[in-house]
Amino acid sequence: MDILTAKKEKMLLHSCCSVCSSHVISVLAPEYDLSVFYYNPNIWPQAEYEHRKSEQIRLLREADFCEGVGYFDLDYDHSEFLDFVRGLEKEPENGARCRECFRLRLERTAAFAKEHGFDCFCTTLSVSPHKNSAVINEVGKEISEKTGIRWVHSDFKKKDGYLHSTRLAKEYGLYRQDFCGCEFAWRGRGGL
Repeated sequence: MDILTAKKEKMLLHSCCSVCSSHVISVLAPEYDLSVFYYNPNIWPQAEYEHRKSEQIRLLREADFCEGVGYFDLDYDHSEFLDFVRGLEKEPENGARCRECFRLRLERTAAFAKEHGFDCFCTTLSVSPHKNSAVINEVGKEISEKTGIRWVHSDFKKKDGYLHSTRLAKEYGLYRQDFCGCEFAWRGRGGL
């Protein structure tokens, strides 16, 4: 195959928010036929979810490095998340509840990728210094083995990825939330 005519692999990138996705898209878009998948039933309340979703869409429309990047989302259904983490509500941040939250979102991403002919999947979650990349990659690999859709191992916080995402957020005036979106994490830090 001639390298000039070789097609890029199709990647479905799960995105948690515009800020995290900014750096990740800037890295992956030149390498893959990239589409963003916004699926986050963990975010609460719905107004917060809608705000983050609109910022994701705005980034994709405004940033030059997002040119040609596709976009998909699923309807908001917070009950999916609540059912999935039932019994884990009092777990500490970065504990078993977070692992299951990663699993819920990545399972749905892999299923969508398989159904729509993507070659591989990944997530923006590892750009956050508050998320354990080793756990995210373990969960992604497990799902890959079950579904047959290749998981792209990542730790996007490396090489100043998080710093770059904060710079891009400032440049594009993106909404920077101060919690992951989970109501249990919010309450655990003294909210409501």
